[in-house]
Amino acid sequence: MFYKFKILTILLLGLWVSYGCQEDVAENQVVLPENLAVSLNKNPNGSVTVSFSATNANFYKVGFGVPNQTLERAIGNEAVYAYRNPGEYKIIVQAHVTEELFISKETAVTITEEELGLGIPMDGYESPLTYAGYNLVWQDEFSGTSLSEDWVFEIGDGCPNLCGWGNNELEYYRRENTEVKDGYLTITAKQESVGGKNYTSSRIKTQGKKSFQFGRVDIRAVLPKGQGVWPALWMLGDAISTISWPACGEIDIMEMIGGNPNGRDNTVHGTVHWDNNGAYAYYGGSTSLQEGIFNDKFHVFSIVWDEKKIAWLLDGVQYHEIDISPASLDEFRKSFFFIFNVAVGGNWPGSPDGSTVFPQQMVVDYIRVFQK
Repeated sequence: MFYKFKILTILLLGLWVSYGCQEDVAENQVVLPENLAVSLNKNPNGSVTVSFSATNANFYKVGFGVPNQTLERAIGNEAVYAYRNPGEYKIIVQAHVTEELFISKETAVTITEEELGLGIPMDGYESPLTYAGYNLVWQDEFSGTSLSEDWVFEIGDGCPNLCGWGNNELEYYRRENTEVKDGYLTITAKQESVGGKNYTSSRIKTQGKKSFQFGRVDIRAVLPKGQGVWPALWMLGDAISTISWPACGEIDIMEMIGGNPNGRDNTVHGTVHWDNNGAYAYYGGSTSLQEGIFNDKFHVFSIVWDEKKIAWLLDGVQYHEIDISPASLDEFRKSFFFIFNVAVGGNWPGSPDGSTVFPQQMVVDYIRVFQK
């Protein structure tokens, strides 16, 4: 009798233990996330915003398909990333219940050169080849595969004589950032470390090769964009080698300080700098596009310059003028050479920030000089 009772007790105990284990398993069973939804929106400058949601998810991880990039834990239900190079990328979103247990979904995105400001637009304003009373005396249509002998490079960061090129600029100028191809000159500003600087670009000039006194200058170009990017098409007086700046005179045909699309990326400036009886002086004007920015398509930046005045034009329409007839402005009645460059940072534009996408490029279709 006792033996039977003992067996019965053991059986009941086994059933109780089995039931308790099953109950623990049920209580500890992990439910994977479900219904993972992912949406993608493109922003300006190659940036994308990925939004996501899922049931039973405790957190999310996102990867944007960039080499050597690991998936990172997102804050909330969206993540933003700015691509630096064109291409097709595979975005991965993981919805996690624990670090090890998750579901995932992939979404493809294509980033174009145009979205990064690197493509060359096919449209835009084009100036005429002739003007009444003028002769075409020099032009560069950049039709070869390298710069003509009319141009020379300036290399480095301006040191030791003019560190930061007098403006606390952040780039190192070198030849490799200039390309002549398919009828265009392209100067590219990049975020890379060279010569102790974090950015590179190019600066070219016609000093000692081509100089001009008076005439009409037309330059057709597409400009870069973004905070801290500073493209310029300008001229310096030949006398800079003997009397320095600003006594030699400076004519800025076009400058743009990149940044906000409304007021910076859509605005260009025309300015002169000179020595006014021993004191530095400047006088400038600006004009803004009614829609879009200067990165969208080609525009023609011009000056009409004679012994009495300099006028600035955008796409054939005058927006600024200075009377250079006073004796104190005598430097503007002498010969000047051209400089093209894309600076990064500096006193005027400020430094690049998290919104700035590199590389950035200035594309020049042609420069033409007409004289009477």
